[in-house]
Parts: sequence; C-alpha cells; structure tokens
Amino acid sequence: MNSHTVGLTVHSSAIAEVLPDEKGPTCAGFLTRASAAMAANGAPVLRVMTDNAFAYRLSRDFQDTLDPLGAKHILIRPRHPWQNGKARFNRTLQEGWAYRQPFTSNQARTDALQPWLDFYNNHRPHGSLGGKPPISRCNQPTG
Repeated sequence: MNSHTVGLTVHSSAIAEVLPDEKGPTCAGFLTRASAAMAANGAPVLRVMTDNAFAYRLSRDFQDTLDPLGAKHILIRPRHPWQNGKARFNRTLQEGWAYRQPFTSNQARTDALQPWLDFYNNHRPHGSLGGKPPISRCNQPTG
C-alpha cells in the first residue's frame, strides 16, 4: 500500500501525517486535526491553500470541513506548484526527515516523523523568523 504525507504550514510551523490515500475524506480528517492543533497553539487557520486536486477542489467532505473553520480556500494556478508554500516545506521535509537516513521499513520512517516535526517546530532556527523556531510565532498577541 502506498502512503502519502500531507502537511499544513502556518507561520512556518508545520503539522504532517502519513496517510493511506489522498481522498477527500482523508484530507478533510487531516484538516480537522491540523486546524485544531494550530488553534490550540494560538494560530487559527484562516486560509487554506491547495492545488487543484479532486480531494480539495470537488470533495464535499473537504469543503464541509472548511465551512466551520471560516477559512478561505485558495487554489493555486494549475501547473504552478511554486505558488503553494507547501512545495518548499515538502523539500525541507524530504531533506530533513524522509531521505536524511536509510530506514529499514516504512513504519520506521513513519515513527521518525513526529520527532523530526518536534525539532522543526520547536528548535530549528528559521531565517524568516530571525533565527527563532516557528513555535515563537504561536500564542502571540495579534499584530
């Protein structure tokens, strides 16, 4: 079975999960969990930018998840993945977690994801944040 890594970035902070597919209900479930986690850290999801895949654009499950968030859905232009900030995060994710070391199994790689995300969000200096980790942007007063 193929596994898919999906992620959400807000203010350089990231949440990612390894999921069994990229279908509407699966993406909606991820958005529900990710938005709750971001809100708990003082960063409510106001906008969701995705590509034009069926799971985002036409899935009733995904659209129904956006409504209670009050989040605006932004679709990137077709064949322009660089418009989506997730593209840069995917590269960082590949370099820092998925391909940084050889794994003996997909489960070993999956088990290494959460510790890497903890490092990325809480300890890794980010140039766009003046050398501070993304968690420094959460739970801050607006402005």
